[in-house]
Amino acid sequence: MQSTLSEIARLIDGEIVGDPDTVITGVSGIKEARPGDITFLANSRYGSLADETNASAIITSKDVGSLLKPIIKTDNPSLAFTRVVSHICPSQARHPAGIHPSAIIGKNVSLGKDAALGAYVVIDDNAVIGDRTVIYPGCFIGCGSSIGNDCVVYPHVSIREKITIGSRVIIHSGTVIGSDGFGFINVNGRHQKIPQIGTVEIQDDVEIGANVTIDRARFDKTIVGQGTKIDNLVQIAHNVIIGENTLIISQVGISGSTVIGNNAILAGQAGLVGHITIGDGAIIAAQAGVTKSVPANTFVSGYPARPHSEAKKVNACLQRLPRLYEEVSALKKRLAELEKLETLHPAKEAGSNKHFWRIGGTFLSRSR
Repeated sequence: MQSTLSEIARLIDGEIVGDPDTVITGVSGIKEARPGDITFLANSRYGSLADETNASAIITSKDVGSLLKPIIKTDNPSLAFTRVVSHICPSQARHPAGIHPSAIIGKNVSLGKDAALGAYVVIDDNAVIGDRTVIYPGCFIGCGSSIGNDCVVYPHVSIREKITIGSRVIIHSGTVIGSDGFGFINVNGRHQKIPQIGTVEIQDDVEIGANVTIDRARFDKTIVGQGTKIDNLVQIAHNVIIGENTLIISQVGISGSTVIGNNAILAGQAGLVGHITIGDGAIIAAQAGVTKSVPANTFVSGYPARPHSEAKKVNACLQRLPRLYEEVSALKKRLAELEKLETLHPAKEAGSNKHFWRIGGTFLSRSR
């Protein structure tokens, strides 16, 4: 869709600096942009790219003065750019519509208005599918599970029995919700399975990436709070409780019965032991190994995870280990020389109680 800069400024409530009649035909990142594209600059660290980009216009924050290109100043460039993308390049995705003839629907299933089931979807008995919810081909919805309104479940998702999913939830391909928690007890040297009879509750406006696994609780519920976003390849164990609007990045592993607060961030490959609490607003850095609870609004990193400022000091010391090794080796060599002192005159000098020693060519004396 083609628009002028003035039309886009009205859409995002922005202030134009430059030619308002500039024609915009596409959207792109600041490095990849071509003439006719509009891009955005959300971080002043990348200001140099603004002069190098081929874009015809740039969305910026309000603290930017002027650039070589026409700009639109906004309070939140990233959010504004998202709206422009939807305006210039509306989604071309075509969701399944209606009920495919190959879909298998069990007894007492409730299908909401305009719900859509793709090919080879299996809906088990007593399940509930909300209005306008779309289930892509090859998905399984277990007995007694419920999915709210306006959800999208992409291909090959498995939602086991008695799972509750809210409205406006997006679940990407390959995800499994409600698999058994990893619970075993050792009896006479053999691991006996502990029944996992709880469930999973996914609240409204959650997005779950591809190949995520969320285990059902042993008892009660595993919970993912409203507005939380989960990246691909995340493991959430049984009885975990995740608060609202939390971000969990790829390859995070969360052990059982851990509680994560609201607005927390767990960066990629972080690992959390079980039965700990991560406070509201806490940030767990990438590859952090979290072995104990983290207070609210705390930034931790490293293994074992500790406050980031402390972890940086530890890391700085680790980087100095090769130099420290060389210094210690030199000191050990020096000490060996001291232990091999050579007596030059073993007998006392007349009227003296001194012995003479040589250290690396230097003559010393010592009283006895």
